[in-house]
Amino acid sequence: MPLHDAAGMNMMTGSDAVSATRKEGARLRSIGNLDIIRRFTWEISSINMYLEELRQFWARTLGISGPQWLILMAISDLDKDDGVPVNVVSKLLHVDPSFVTTQSKLLEKKGLLRRRPSPTDARVVRLSLVEKTQKHIASLNEQYRSIREFVFQEFDEEELAEFTTKLATLKNRLEKACVRISLEY
Repeated sequence: MPLHDAAGMNMMTGSDAVSATRKEGARLRSIGNLDIIRRFTWEISSINMYLEELRQFWARTLGISGPQWLILMAISDLDKDDGVPVNVVSKLLHVDPSFVTTQSKLLEKKGLLRRRPSPTDARVVRLSLVEKTQKHIASLNEQYRSIREFVFQEFDEEELAEFTTKLATLKNRLEKACVRISLEY
């Protein structure tokens, strides 16, 4: 029969606690025994899945897809009052410019962004958010800030900058590895 503490929580007897401790230790050893690079890869994959879930949530608030939300976020981050060229958005998102062009046309039809030719080169299309979209994104700022603080609470600014730099280095090396592999096949 399980024991309970003052709050009514189930407490383990000595032998149950040893058994649970052994099981947890075995689980941690099996994870710990994974090749560190494979473990890192799985952790990054999991992080990406959670980020995608958050993107989907925020995208639904506008009735759009996760990738379309990313396009809006890229424009929001990059626009300095004169719009952002499609190719700049595509480079940030690591997607083909034709994808950004197609999706931005859909977003324009929904009234979420504006597309206009560059004043210096009519072949270049510049993207900017309409006021309605800017206000919507601003309305999510408090929720975003709260999540950001929770997620990154264990990093100070310097640690986060260093970690981000290391991730950027890994990203660049992975990009080069992809080019290498593509040349071999």
